[in-house]
Amino acid sequence: MAHPHEPHQTEGLAARLNWLRAGVLGANDGIVSTAGLVVGVAAVNTGTSAILTAGIAGLTAGAISMAAGEYVSVSTQRDSERALLSKEKRELAESPDYELAELAQIYRNKGLSAETARRVAAELTEHDAFRAHAEAELGLDPTELTNPWHAALSSAVAFTLGALLPLLAILLPPVSYRIPVTFVAVLVALAVTGTVSSRLGRSDPRRAVLRVVIGGALAMAVTYGIGQLADVSGL
Repeated sequence: MAHPHEPHQTEGLAARLNWLRAGVLGANDGIVSTAGLVVGVAAVNTGTSAILTAGIAGLTAGAISMAAGEYVSVSTQRDSERALLSKEKRELAESPDYELAELAQIYRNKGLSAETARRVAAELTEHDAFRAHAEAELGLDPTELTNPWHAALSSAVAFTLGALLPLLAILLPPVSYRIPVTFVAVLVALAVTGTVSSRLGRSDPRRAVLRVVIGGALAMAVTYGIGQLADVSGL
């Protein structure tokens, strides 16, 4: 008997985890890129309007860029999936006996006996041949292909949410505390996103957190330094 709280639909679960991981990474990009931008501007100009304008411009450009890139990438993936499914459907129509033997062999390779593998393949083929072959041979569910619009929207939203944190962190405190507060807020947020992404990927959280925190700190330090140099040189 299946336990009600166990995720038996492994393909759907894997897809959801991938989307969640992409969302975390999108938020991370929004945090780092916007933090670097506003810290660099704040190093030269402490005016709220200048920082706000730069932050909003960076947030908007970044969100659109992320959405466009994700849409193109996932559209390409979807086209490839459709091409593979069309090929599989054609092969089923042209060589059903060969495809049945091929499906049985897949289950034999997974450890079933020849008789059991043949019976499983025959029953699955009788129920839904196309879906059975798509899932076993291609690892695809024909009813759940990747959606480029969902991917684009998810990336844009994740980037925007991530970008809002450094933007608010640098605008809300008094001028003298803006840079330190932003540094702390960004590094804490990056530690959180690093931890979440490592948990999703089942990797060592210490390494993931160290990577993103050092990367974020370096990005802000470099842009702040460039801003200071530009201010000193009068550019």
